[in-house]
Amino acid sequence: MAKDKPHMNLVFIGHVDHGKSTTVGRLFFDLGLIDQRKLEELRKEAEEKGKAGFEFAYVMDKLKEERERGITIDVAYRDFETQKYYFTIIDAPGHVDFIKNMITGAAQADAAVLVVAASEGVQPQTREHAILSKTLGINQMIVAINKMDMVNYDQKKFEEVKAEVEKLLKGFGYDMSKVIIIPISALKGDNVVKKSENMPWYNGPTLYEAFDKLEEPPRPIDKPLRIPIQDVYSIKGVGTVPVGRVESGVLKVGDKVVFMPVDKVAEVKSIEEHHQPMQEAKPGDNIGFNVKGVGKDEIKRGDVVGHPDNKPTVVSRFKARIVVLNHPTAITVGYTPVFHIHTAQVACRFEQLLQKIDPRTGQVAEENPQFLKTGDAALVEVVPTKPLCAERFQDFPALGRFAIRDMSRTVAVGVITDVTPKQ
Repeated sequence: MAKDKPHMNLVFIGHVDHGKSTTVGRLFFDLGLIDQRKLEELRKEAEEKGKAGFEFAYVMDKLKEERERGITIDVAYRDFETQKYYFTIIDAPGHVDFIKNMITGAAQADAAVLVVAASEGVQPQTREHAILSKTLGINQMIVAINKMDMVNYDQKKFEEVKAEVEKLLKGFGYDMSKVIIIPISALKGDNVVKKSENMPWYNGPTLYEAFDKLEEPPRPIDKPLRIPIQDVYSIKGVGTVPVGRVESGVLKVGDKVVFMPVDKVAEVKSIEEHHQPMQEAKPGDNIGFNVKGVGKDEIKRGDVVGHPDNKPTVVSRFKARIVVLNHPTAITVGYTPVFHIHTAQVACRFEQLLQKIDPRTGQVAEENPQFLKTGDAALVEVVPTKPLCAERFQDFPALGRFAIRDMSRTVAVGVITDVTPKQ
């Protein structure tokens, strides 16, 4: 991959069965990243399973279980390049049970492609994924109105669905001058990489061309170092190797670093990305780095790395803006679900419900509400039950947004507006 091009993380979102995986599979096929022979094998396999037409989706859905059930479960990562960028695609599940994986995907993304079937228009998960993306700070979006072949490439049908999508996104506060809406057929290959002859009425970019119209995300090199740890390995002959994505700042070989909340200092001996050694790592780089002075069992997933002169914040409590997506009863003071924040998972207690907010206007609808139910937006104060690193969303977006999980569902999502550091 061309490291000289800026790196973008792109998440594909949208309702189940609207064609996300097929769109990604078609994109890779038309770019020549999958060979014809491989596709033939997948086509045969799809037909044998009674899933004809699913061969492109199979390119992404490598897990056997996914093939048999015909849905995307995990988040799959693949890379490709355009003139301007190199992209990592995060193919997020649309199926409602798998929305927690969708959230880990969206929380890492710089931009989103919302896939909407022309035949069905806006569906419940179209709405949910769009508001999730907005709440999680994804401001750039491309909309692919898919399955145009199923509506005979009808311009009127496209305009109808387009108007519906525009109304939805505008309502959530998207800047429509930054949203590109494209009619495609992923299955037939119309307007994905190649211009469609079936839609002469459309003269905008193809999906592939639209990627280069995205704006480069800010890469906060001048901010303090923050690397949430995804995994820690102990490698024979090397030592302790934490793995994570640099969210801000710069990490150099020879640096002294601190792991929080455990407050352990170590020295960086080497850094590598995709098995290539590097002298320094910048925001957006997914790296492994060998450290001396700390053992594998002393640090863990969810810890955050910084420099000793500007340690990652360990919070005693924080305030957050949340949107309740799906709670069977209501959220009240004392409720203690699990917060998924960067790579950490920590149970946190709702200490105060400060304000209920009108999601459409952003104005305060009620002070100190007694409870919050599905669909409510609110300002709350939260206390973690064990040490947790977190930051204000405006200072470090990746360390200031979270999903709340309970009863194997995503109950709410939110962003941190204020933190009280642990003394």
